[in-house]
Amino acid sequence: MTQSQRRPSAPSRRTVVLAGAGTAAALLTPGLATTAHAAAPAAKQPCASYWFPDSLPSGTPSDGIIWRSLKAWRPETDPDLPFNTASVPLADRFTPVPANSTARTDQARITSLVAFGNTAGNPSQGSATADYYALNHWAYIDEMVFWGGSAGEGLILAPNAPVVDAAHRHGVPVLGTVFLPPVHHGGDLRWTRDLVQRDAAGRFPLAAKLVEAAVAHGFDGWFLNAETEGGDAALGAEMLAFVTELRARSDAAGLRITWYDAMTVRGEVGWQGALNAENTALFREADSMFVDFRWTPESLASSGRNAEAAGRSRYALWAGVDVESNGWNASVDWDAIIPADRPHTVGYGFYRPEWTRSHLPEDRTPAQFHAADQRFWSGRSLDPARPDRTDPWRAPATAVADRSTVDRLPFATTFNTGHGLRWYENGRVASDAEWNHLGVQDRLPGRRWVVRSEGRRPSVGFDFEDAWRGGSSLLVAGEFDAPVTVELHRTLLPLSRRTVVELTHRADAGSGPVTVELAVALHEPDRPGDPVTYTYVPAGELRAGGGGWTTSTLRLNSLSGKAGTVRALGVRLTAAGPVRWRLGALAVRDRTAETPAAPTGLRVTGASAGADGTDVRLRWHRAPGAPRHYELHRVLPDGTRRFLGATASTAFFVPGLRREPGEKTARFQVRAVGELYTTSGTASTAHRW
Repeated sequence: MTQSQRRPSAPSRRTVVLAGAGTAAALLTPGLATTAHAAAPAAKQPCASYWFPDSLPSGTPSDGIIWRSLKAWRPETDPDLPFNTASVPLADRFTPVPANSTARTDQARITSLVAFGNTAGNPSQGSATADYYALNHWAYIDEMVFWGGSAGEGLILAPNAPVVDAAHRHGVPVLGTVFLPPVHHGGDLRWTRDLVQRDAAGRFPLAAKLVEAAVAHGFDGWFLNAETEGGDAALGAEMLAFVTELRARSDAAGLRITWYDAMTVRGEVGWQGALNAENTALFREADSMFVDFRWTPESLASSGRNAEAAGRSRYALWAGVDVESNGWNASVDWDAIIPADRPHTVGYGFYRPEWTRSHLPEDRTPAQFHAADQRFWSGRSLDPARPDRTDPWRAPATAVADRSTVDRLPFATTFNTGHGLRWYENGRVASDAEWNHLGVQDRLPGRRWVVRSEGRRPSVGFDFEDAWRGGSSLLVAGEFDAPVTVELHRTLLPLSRRTVVELTHRADAGSGPVTVELAVALHEPDRPGDPVTYTYVPAGELRAGGGGWTTSTLRLNSLSGKAGTVRALGVRLTAAGPVRWRLGALAVRDRTAETPAAPTGLRVTGASAGADGTDVRLRWHRAPGAPRHYELHRVLPDGTRRFLGATASTAFFVPGLRREPGEKTARFQVRAVGELYTTSGTASTAHRW
């Protein structure tokens, strides 16, 4: 990688605050007991886990950094592990017929190397800002690497739980990073030797520790990037043996390994930009290899052939595409990777696609970020079904078939992207604090945005000025002169006489009357790029000022005799003139929504008083069944509740609590939220001031 790509991340010195200063909402349910606890241990902000392999640097770490040894790490004594453990299992995915004729279903796929924050000080459970890289175009991604590591902080970085939970909900595995940096960035060959050290039995203890850490944290494997110069053939042989053992242990645990094209089998660092004799043995022991940016059309072509000669798929190679500095303006020889007139050569890997956020002004908004992110993933046309053939940026939607995980009932989404300016519950503001937490991101439409109309195209996108639940909703706005069909989710949902679809929607101020129909497809198109054939189910006419949010409950019994599977869902809007139509929730079910079981054992596990208030750590026992996530509230002395946050985990950190007048204890509640957003009873506890 280039010097800018290898720069170490800076330590974090700012205090991270979660969304907890919201407005009071929702009356306290009577009859719930709270229990005061004795003084709890000290609490501090839990952050994503990071380590050195074994030996630590000399000197003293900078503020906010803790030097740790992975070899000495024990999950049972790690106080942050409950906050860092992912909870959402990796979902199965299916591939619908592509929206355009150039996207391939069985060829190149995409990996993304993303830095969500610094190595140190990366909060485990979100933070109190909407300004966050809320990765959400999971449909085009095959693997994501939680990128980081530096000589001053730690070299081995585990993904935080919210990122893993969001990725898993969309069927994407997430890898942690092992980064052995170049010498001029603080690298020391002893850390490479630490990684591949053997025990008395000749085994590799750090291979066992990497697997133990991934399993304990709930992520999917490791990205190995050895770039420290000075090695020799003996060290190269030990690295190969280490990766061989790591592969065996990873296979047993269901984990993945991606090797970065840096260290060769001779122990030297020599970026090849190719799969060749210098790295094929290491590639054989991994699931995939990230080919360094030095590739050429010729080296990629030979790499594909070499992969197949080694008995592997050529698409297990990721050709590096550096977008850190220029995003969609990057100069890329796309024909070398994904030619339009012949099979794709290899897969490809984006380095730092969070450029879609970082290149924007500091006063950027979530809406601006999502507009840029859509441009990056969908292309200049902003519609995967009608790509702009003149766009020099070959957006993923134009080359790679999207995937979906919407394959079982019940299914629901509130179009929550995992960050927001406020938190909404049932159309009301429950907290007016900014927040981010990808662990509560919904399953979002994969194709953004396919719009069919014979007239003017409206704008379609996530909007953060109002929502039904979470932080965002879907807004369609424009001057209509013909019906407009907006495609939403590609699905494999069973259809029966009991199937019900619910739309929670409204017409905003400034909108004329709009007639809404649910669009249901029962068959896939015959060929890529062919339009989906929909049947339309009336959902009523909405008028601005007509009472706010409306939930339309639509029974699909008239369709149930035609086919057994719903393949796609969308909406058709008909109006004359201006439209501002907002979709807050979409749900599909075949039975009445059940109330989820409540969590138990809510308790305070740590508390620390400081100048900004009292920081509190909370934990509880997982609710039976499969809750979607949990929501936490503080119960105020007047009986109202204040929203504190939401998480898919069973641990949460609340910073900066202040005592209310006359309050002897701070009281807390946690409840489970089901797939259809029904809520359980609560577990309660208290912290004595």
